[in-house]
Parts: sequence; structure tokens; C-alpha cells
Amino acid sequence: MHPTHRTSPGRKRRRRSHHALRGAHTTLCPNCGENKLPHCACANCGYVRPGLQLKTETSEED
Repeated sequence: MHPTHRTSPGRKRRRRSHHALRGAHTTLCPNCGENKLPHCACANCGYVRPGLQLKTETSEED
């Protein structure tokens, strides 16, 4: 089954104008100052909110 009318390049490009990827929004961790995603635990220190901190795995070099 084929479409009855061909989609013009301009119409196709206007439709795809909203498909561009956007960069991730990051905030600074108030505990250690590293970049982190908002509403997520910090990957560096595990800080989530005051009174709650997740344990992060640290790599041990021998």
C-alpha cells in the first residue's frame, strides 16, 4: 500500500523540527559541588536530600 500524495521536503522538515535532541539539564550537588541530574542522587557522594545519603561504590586500587 502506497501513500496517495507525496510529502514535500518542507512539510517533512517542519514536522521533524521538534525531533532534535536536547542536552541534559544538570545542577550542582550542594554537598560536594559535582554536576548531577535534578531530583536524583549524586553519583559522586550519594547525596539526595538533607538527612538522606546513599552509599556509593568506591573503586579500590591495589
